[in-house]
Amino acid sequence: MTEKTILRALKGEVLPTPPVWLMRQAGRYLPEYRATRAQAGDFLSLCYTPDLAAEVTLQPIRRFGFDAAILFADILLLPQALGADLWFETGEGPRMSTTTDMAGVNALKGKDDIHDKLAPVYETCKILSRELPKETTFIGFAGMPWTVATYMIAGRGSKDQAAAHKLKDTDRAAFVALLDKVTDATIEYLSKQVEAGCEVVKLFDSWAGSLKGQDFEDFAVEPAKRITAELKARFPGLPVIAFPREAGDGYIGFAQKTGADCVAIDNSVSPEWAAANVQKDGCVQGNLNPAHMITGGEGLVKATKEVVAAFKNGPHIFNLGHGITPEADPENVTLLMETIRNG
Repeated sequence: MTEKTILRALKGEVLPTPPVWLMRQAGRYLPEYRATRAQAGDFLSLCYTPDLAAEVTLQPIRRFGFDAAILFADILLLPQALGADLWFETGEGPRMSTTTDMAGVNALKGKDDIHDKLAPVYETCKILSRELPKETTFIGFAGMPWTVATYMIAGRGSKDQAAAHKLKDTDRAAFVALLDKVTDATIEYLSKQVEAGCEVVKLFDSWAGSLKGQDFEDFAVEPAKRITAELKARFPGLPVIAFPREAGDGYIGFAQKTGADCVAIDNSVSPEWAAANVQKDGCVQGNLNPAHMITGGEGLVKATKEVVAAFKNGPHIFNLGHGITPEADPENVTLLMETIRNG
């Protein structure tokens, strides 16, 4: 059997047509997703019901024929498994109980005590490893420790991650202990995903861009290096995609520093810049502006061709610079796929 295109790109092969998948490709922009979510009742129930989580993972593969499927879950399931309370406020997003001192960190569960809560996620992986088309790569994922910790400290998402930065600066010991605990648990969580059938793992550091200077090295680079090294020791040959979103110049050398096989980039940097500065170290994933999934038309076609052209001389996985938004039109995704595959 010919090796899957995404696995070939992750090994450094330059392909005539880049493989493609999209962040949040299973989501609210699809009517079939909304129907399945209604069947589940709420978002967390959808995540924890393996048959339904597998179904929404498969929906965009059936509709668009992406080259990869990414496990349907949420980065905050891991802190919930560690013992944090998690709920979703309609129209406002996730809310969590807060962990803001050493006592709170010590009250969290250990890395080996997370699997009962996360067992439905592993069952979803097993279903998908059986049901995905043979040519489709199966990607598992987790949030990176810094990003996960920002939610655990603040109890919600924020634009500036101020609560996490405050804890980092005022109680360094508690902050480092929290990141270490999340890092250890992330390794175990991703290991179980791989054992259940995932072929690639992606590390999402959505708020990496707010870490500056040495903090970026200590709390974005080092955890990615540690997680990647341990996973590769356990699963030789396992490809790892790292996404330190809005890292800017921090993208340069990130693959070399961490051991990641591919660096995913957001759309705050140009594809030409990324080709010159990031792709020289290996595979790059990205980086069409997700707004084109709303506006479509000739603008979408032109921008898609520009991304493909910029990265054509090196290994590339086509993706967006961030996730598809609920306002996206599925017809624009169809146009995107036709543009990439038909030139």
